[in-house]
Amino acid sequence: MRQLLSIFTRILPTQIAYAHCDVPCGIYDPKPAQIAAATVLKMVQKINDLPKENLTVGDRNSFVRMVLIKEEHARKCKEELLILWTDYFKPEHILLFPNLHEIFWKAAKLCSKNKQEVSLEGAQELVKAVDEIASMFAKAASNAIKTEAALNKKSS
Repeated sequence: MRQLLSIFTRILPTQIAYAHCDVPCGIYDPKPAQIAAATVLKMVQKINDLPKENLTVGDRNSFVRMVLIKEEHARKCKEELLILWTDYFKPEHILLFPNLHEIFWKAAKLCSKNKQEVSLEGAQELVKAVDEIASMFAKAASNAIKTEAALNKKSS
């Protein structure tokens, strides 16, 4: 059996798959995206606060670490937004938010922009965009609860 598995592994190599949840679990929250966007903003502020001249080794080390954290959290933010966009929001949400796709697309692009540059304005735009999506999520969740309650009331 092990030999057969070994042969299959060589013929069809496996790769690790990463996913939020394909069950689907039904657990969605914009908070991780908001935290990631806030972290991007904080790192941009810290980078901008570093001395412009006569950097010490410690300053250079801090700079590298801040850039790394900014990059990682911009990636995390995009990942969390894509989970909400592709897994949580459904076609019926387009009725509630006609510009849903444009808002998510722009927010995902802002994540990339914040990886490419150090811009206070770009980081603030990202936080604002993610907060708008969080508001949409809250409204959609609230409507779902109201709809479910109304359906339960009708069936009683």
